[in-house]
Amino acid sequence: MVGESWVLWRQDDNGNRFVMRRSGSRGELEALAAMYEARGHKQLYWVEAEAGIENAPR
Repeated sequence: MVGESWVLWRQDDNGNRFVMRRSGSRGELEALAAMYEARGHKQLYWVEAEAGIENAPR
């Protein structure tokens, strides 16, 4: 969707969730998530449309 905003999330090994970055480019955030995951830490990273996070923790 044109003008859609995307969010890169991180979940740590304790289950805490954090917004890492917002962008209009899903591809940019997917690449960033892959870079973070390649570091080998226990965190989980994913990209989600901003419209889908209205009930997400802040």
